[in-house]
Amino acid sequence: MSERGSLRTRLELLAREVAKFGVVGGVGLVVNIVVSNLLWRYTVIPTVRAGLLATLVAILGNYIGFRYWTYRDRDKSGRTRELTLFLLFSAVGAVIETGVLYTATYGFGWNSPVQSNVFKILGIGIATLFRFWSYRTWVFRALPVVEAAKASPGAEGFVKQGRTEQVPRVEADSAVRR
Repeated sequence: MSERGSLRTRLELLAREVAKFGVVGGVGLVVNIVVSNLLWRYTVIPTVRAGLLATLVAILGNYIGFRYWTYRDRDKSGRTRELTLFLLFSAVGAVIETGVLYTATYGFGWNSPVQSNVFKILGIGIATLFRFWSYRTWVFRALPVVEAAKASPGAEGFVKQGRTEQVPRVEADSAVRR
């Protein structure tokens, strides 16, 4: 496969991964916002604590979506390690997300329902960039080349900079190659 074809295939795989991550994250976003707003409206829990509780609820749902859909083809051998790292990086993401809400609420006094939602969503957006990078790099690692080939019939894996990428097999055609 040519270098251009290889790059194209890798970009297509990344685009699919980003799309799946986005779907799971979108569901988590809805859960996060709904739970936050319910807590803000119907309880006396302070804004930032309620936002943090909503984030924790969304994180639990997101793990299921990421493990069993977005990254279902990734290494499943170290579930304890995977869950520990997922919770660790999710906690860092929660600190980023809650930090934005905290700064808006207590630093600037922006705590109306609309302002809280805007800064909650802004914090989620910033934390999502961190989470995407950390989950794909450390938590849901790619399978080794041999395992990737077994897991995906008709696909070959190749290793680049210590990470395995899956590339669909391209059959040789009868045309003359230059």
